[in-house]
Amino acid sequence: MKICSLASGSKGNCLFIETGGVRLLIDIGISLRETTNRLISLNIKPDSIDAVLVTHEHIDHIRSVGAFARRHKVPVLISNKTRQASDKYLAGASLIEFESSYSLSFRDIMIDPFPVSHDCCDPVGFIVESAEGRFGTATDFGIVTRLIREKLKGCRALNLESNHDPEMLLYGPYPWNLKQRIKSRHGHISNQESLELLHDLAHDRLEALIMAHLSETNNHPDKVIETTGSFLRDQNCCAPLIVIGEQHRAGPMIEI
Repeated sequence: MKICSLASGSKGNCLFIETGGVRLLIDIGISLRETTNRLISLNIKPDSIDAVLVTHEHIDHIRSVGAFARRHKVPVLISNKTRQASDKYLAGASLIEFESSYSLSFRDIMIDPFPVSHDCCDPVGFIVESAEGRFGTATDFGIVTRLIREKLKGCRALNLESNHDPEMLLYGPYPWNLKQRIKSRHGHISNQESLELLHDLAHDRLEALIMAHLSETNNHPDKVIETTGSFLRDQNCCAPLIVIGEQHRAGPMIEI
């Protein structure tokens, strides 16, 4: 299994995963040129991607999905409601529609989209499972539900939101209405909420952890690395590689 965060943050998101002989991109919220350049920097030919999965219709997740799918003739896996909300970004693309909470097979892997709480029409996280194990990704949600906890258990690798430090958000420059939106049930989870979720997800076969969608204004990578590493050491059950999903460059390729 190989995983790499190509981009993560409010300006654009894109995640690469290879498992079971299948190569996927989850969201493409950066430009087509930047997506291509970042793949090539990792020695990944864009034409080798087998499909694009879409979590929701916000521009920082769907910006170049249609353009990439058309150029490289790959299908887009997207929920019916999200497709209806984002037709203008998908014109001419080959689509495979799914329903949230219903898993689907794609080649030799299983994809399980599950609902999360965010201010859009049908946001999902994904479990991607093959003979190599389970990978889970969940970002852009404002509350940790029981379903999220259950779905993400038992993964070898996780891409998990850790959006903001509550004090930095509270005393930071954002207007009050935006602060309220971020803190709401349909916004983004904090570093502390991410650690509370990790309490239920940490196990001895968790090998890699990408901390994703960090706010550039209301968080800091060093804070997330320090608190997450300290928390997992206290749990004394696993020592995964911890990587920060970065906004302006691709992260390291993780192989497990």
